[in-house]
Amino acid sequence: MIRQAEPGDAETIADLVRELARGEGEESPVTAEYVGSYLGFPGSAVLIAQEGARPVGMLSYSCRPGLYHAGSSVLIEELVVREGARGRGIGGALMDELVRRAAALGCAEVSVSTMPDNARAIAFYRRHGFEDEALLLEKHLD
Repeated sequence: MIRQAEPGDAETIADLVRELARGEGEESPVTAEYVGSYLGFPGSAVLIAQEGARPVGMLSYSCRPGLYHAGSSVLIEELVVREGARGRGIGGALMDELVRRAAALGCAEVSVSTMPDNARAIAFYRRHGFEDEALLLEKHLD
């Protein structure tokens, strides 16, 4: 089952984000409090995948207006499925639900970025219709 996250999911979401970071050999400073503020930010949302009552994955995204396409764009920020639940279509179900919601909102596009050496993620996104379109540059503001 895929559902919209609620404020009571904040700790679960933070835990999933930390699991994602650990998989990249990093640590995330995310807290339940930060997740709560994220959920309250206009245009930001999280989808939760559950098996029974147990959350097994999440997809966070933001929807923002854009001038170039004269419409809104959705940016996937994080997509993670718990290690023990991978390979069962959960990530695909999250992606399908996001695309359905974005289309229902009349969004012009959905975009995502991933590390260039993350072959598994790149293959996943390509299977879901994503194409190489832009180069993402970042400047970290410590």
